[in-house]
Amino acid sequence: MFDAIAHRYDLLNHILSGGIDVYWRWQTVRRLAERRPRRILDVATGTADLAIAALRAHPDEIVAVDISENMLAIGRQKIARKNAEQTISLQSGAAEHLPFQDASFDAAMVAFGVRNFEDLSHGLLEMHRILTVGGSVFILEFSKPNSFPLKQIYFFYFTHILPRIGGQISQDRAAYEYLPETVLKFPDGANFIRLLEAAGFSRTTQTPMTFGIVTLYTGIKGE
Repeated sequence: MFDAIAHRYDLLNHILSGGIDVYWRWQTVRRLAERRPRRILDVATGTADLAIAALRAHPDEIVAVDISENMLAIGRQKIARKNAEQTISLQSGAAEHLPFQDASFDAAMVAFGVRNFEDLSHGLLEMHRILTVGGSVFILEFSKPNSFPLKQIYFFYFTHILPRIGGQISQDRAAYEYLPETVLKFPDGANFIRLLEAAGFSRTTQTPMTFGIVTLYTGIKGE
């Protein structure tokens, strides 16, 4: 599915979010930079937007993985335009089977991809495994606002407007019906914090942004 919509994925992200997705990634990288990671893993990177944004944290290396080869191909073009090939490398990989040794990254991050993990709990365990002790995880994901009338507007937009616009531009309506479904089913808020803690992360936090439309979750791999 992601291979099929890769050619319109970035455009639709910006249109459907009103361009505020850039701000959400900027806030994520700002928090990431506070930890000063030297080696970063970006899981479910898509077209590498978060990996490219993470250059602002000045790491030695960013490795990004995704299961969609078409997404990765577009990401490589963007990285080449930034002349960032020496810092960012992209490769095929699934969140549930990360092809890296234990304790090999200082930070792991995901932007709008964790809800698509085939096995969410196992994917979180894998990110915990590849982190060094004291390493950090940063997960940016859609969440569900609770206040009236934003909650009603949000649900109407996700179930009626987004599939129509996404389907017209991408020529794949099914994909943009699937994506809202994953948002609505995702265990956000305190439920996701419990999953992070069950995977072994401590000092977990959740930071809602833009009236709770998205949330940045963080955690630390302890002793």
